[in-house]
Amino acid sequence: MVEMGIPAAEIAGLAAEYATRTPVEILTLALERFDNIALSFSGAEDIVLVDMASKIRPGVAVFSLDTGRLHGETYRFIESVRERYPITLDVLAPDTIAVERLVREKGLFSFYKDGHTECCGIRKVVPLKRKLATVDAWITGQRQDQSPSTRASVPVIQADTAFSSAEHPVVKFNPLARWSSAEVWRYMREHDVPYNQLHEKGFASIGCEPCTRAVLPNQHEREGRWWWEEATIKECGLHAGNLKGGR
Repeated sequence: MVEMGIPAAEIAGLAAEYATRTPVEILTLALERFDNIALSFSGAEDIVLVDMASKIRPGVAVFSLDTGRLHGETYRFIESVRERYPITLDVLAPDTIAVERLVREKGLFSFYKDGHTECCGIRKVVPLKRKLATVDAWITGQRQDQSPSTRASVPVIQADTAFSSAEHPVVKFNPLARWSSAEVWRYMREHDVPYNQLHEKGFASIGCEPCTRAVLPNQHEREGRWWWEEATIKECGLHAGNLKGGR
């Protein structure tokens, strides 16, 4: 029987070994090695991982961050996923007092003036940190092609340097790291996977309503996120600490 978990000294070797494996093989490794593991579902293309993981482990733990600023289509999509798949879905909300303080002091759209870091920190990063303190590993839908400036080196397995501590190490799995957007959508069509209706309206990368817009033909998908900011800082903080450069 394989010992549960992955020792820190083995992570780099496993990342290299599984770098060219399929997402299903990476997910299988993750779910075999960790009982206390959760899959992060944003309401976009990472539905592919929900579809795969629920077949490997029915009842798999899935969580989504409800920032309070999502599109109506995203909320309806999350509920359709809850109804379709054999999963345990937690929808996490930000701290009410922190949100109220931000809005009272800076209004509802301060991020257009001073950047998205503070708002994302309150609405996304803090709830995620709270969740990851309760698990030993998590699974994300990050892909290298999502952002050449920040995600090009995303490995399929890594020690989570952003949310780990000496007392509580966390391992992060990115099974779709080497997949392209075209491969994701091919899987979705072949397996009749549901999707967010915003994709039919030109939205490629979907986040909060005020910070997401449709992209034009031949625009990169991340150009629709925080479009008023430089491409090199288009990370909300959920993955920034684990990315090259730390942004």
